[in-house]
Amino acid sequence: MAMTGFVKYAKRGAALLTALTLLLAVSTSSPAYTQASLDNRPYDAQLLRLSEILGAIHYLRELCGAEEGQLWREQMKEILRSEGSTAIRRAKLVQSFNKGYRGYRRTYRACNESAKTAIDHFMEESADLTSVLVKQN
Repeated sequence: MAMTGFVKYAKRGAALLTALTLLLAVSTSSPAYTQASLDNRPYDAQLLRLSEILGAIHYLRELCGAEEGQLWREQMKEILRSEGSTAIRRAKLVQSFNKGYRGYRRTYRACNESAKTAIDHFMEESADLTSVLVKQN
């Protein structure tokens, strides 16, 4: 991948990480939920999709030589810390992350244009989802 490709991904990644940090700050300062609502929240569909996307990004960016180590897995751990208030919630979030990771691991064995396009799509979708989640909380 050309150096300009890495710069483009790095800028998108930095913007996404900033948005994720804001999301985590907002979600941890939300009012307390009742016990019945601890496992299910109104924004769970978006949060589970974001978790799945983070798993896909984690796999695909490493495959395409981003050399970011565990950056995306660490972002998922932060979501688990702030949103994984019960074992059931944590399990759902982890399952979604693993679904994204494993699904793309089965599909892509080498970095190619299709994988790069998927990364672009996921970076945009995750930024949009994060923005929606911040507004909802």
